[in-house]
Formats: sequence, structure tokens, C-alpha cells
Amino acid sequence: MSETPGIVVMGASGRMGQMLVREVQAHPRMRLVGAVERPGHDWIGQDLGTAMNGPATGLRVTDDPLEAIAHAQGVIDFTTPETTVELSTLTAQARAVHVIGTTGLSDADIEKLDAAARHAVIVRAGNMSLGVNLLTQLTRQVAAALDADFDIEVVEAHHRHKVDAPSGTALMLGEAAAAGRGLDFREAYVAARDGITGARAPGTIGFSAIRGGDIVGEHDVIFAGAGERIVLRHVASDRAIFARGALKAALWGQDRMPGHYSMLDVLGL
Repeated sequence: MSETPGIVVMGASGRMGQMLVREVQAHPRMRLVGAVERPGHDWIGQDLGTAMNGPATGLRVTDDPLEAIAHAQGVIDFTTPETTVELSTLTAQARAVHVIGTTGLSDADIEKLDAAARHAVIVRAGNMSLGVNLLTQLTRQVAAALDADFDIEVVEAHHRHKVDAPSGTALMLGEAAAAGRGLDFREAYVAARDGITGARAPGTIGFSAIRGGDIVGEHDVIFAGAGERIVLRHVASDRAIFARGALKAALWGQDRMPGHYSMLDVLGL
């Protein structure tokens, strides 16, 4: 592995994109070799540093991911499902590590990522933070330890600009709870309730989503029994934790065998 692998940041103008740019630039073991935005974006052709209201970097923002990825060993991608699937073909051809923080991926999307992962390393997670991935493991263990008399609910809160619900992290936690209980997650999943819903069905996992203000990310997994509740909680106060986790994944993936990995693999959990 190169001591300083070249990294491309997709969606460089977004809040997470700019955070990733800054974290890569500050990292002693990697270098920023590409910043990509969608065609027609105001940043296209501009110096990245100038576009971010800082000093010039000599790196211009492009709308051509193929050109950027050709010179990279890693691609960090917090974009959209459609974009992520398209990029997976390019990263597979370049044998670049594709770190995916995109949420809202469908089963069909994931099948396409699995196909790309036969040729290159993909690290995909609904959340890149250490704390959330520890919470995922705890959720699975608690779900396995408690019997079906404890109902499971996942409550998540994010900023007003988030477009998908429940969050990818909430779904990841729900999947962990289902695995701990030995349930089929798709059958156990219950979205936000409204109206006369009737009594709670046994063996289900409920979800509630809150959207407002500048909430970075909060997740509660509630195990509610008769006379007691267990609540597992993670609160993110700085989205830099997600960026740092993504960088850790990009370094971890260098010289790995092709495959579709998660942050649990990266963290040895």
C-alpha cells in the first residue's frame, strides 16, 4: 500500500463533503487527489480551496468521476443511491477502495454493489462512527438476551435537511435487533404509526423519525418490558466523527481482498 493513498471526495460541496475534504487534507497518511460534484454545479472548474472560501489548493472541482478516480486509491462517497451505484462500477474498474456512507439504498442497489465488490473493496455502513458501531453490537446482544416480552423500538433524530427516514443508522440498529432475536427484519419492520393502528403486534420492531433544526444525529434503541425499560443511546454532536470513520475505512481497505465489508470489519468488531 502507498503510504499516502490518493483520495477522491464525492459531493465535495455538501456539508459532509466539505468536512471530508478538510479531514483528508489534515490527515498525515493520505492526500486529496480529486473533488467531484454533479454536472452543472457552481463549483465545477473552481479551485476547491477558493470554493470553500479558503486559500487556493491547486485542485479543481470536476464533474468527471472517471477522470478523478483513475488517479485514486480510495473514493469516499456520501451521495445518493443512484450516484453510488454508478460509481461502484468505476471504483471496481480502478480497483480503488469505495467507502460508502450513502443511505437509502434499496435491495436492488445493494445487489449491484455486491457485484462490484467481486473486483474491489467496498466498505459500506449506515454510520461510520465507532460509537454507533459499538451500539449496533450491544443492540444485537441485548436483543438476544431478552425474550419477546420486551418490545423493541428505534427512535432517531436528525437535522431538517435529511431526506430519508428512517435513517440508515436506525435501520442498521433494527437489523441488529432482528438478528439478535432471530427475526426476518423485513417482516418485523414497522414504520411510524398513524391513526387507529390497533395493539402492537408481537415480534415487531417499530421506528420513529424526528426531523428538525441542526441535530447531527441521535439514536435510541428501546427495549420495553412490563415494569422496566432498557434504553441504549448514541448522540453525535459533531459530524466529524463520521468523516474520521470514513477515512479509517479508506486506509483499512488498502491491499484488502475484494469484498463487501462493513465498519464492524474495519473496527474488528
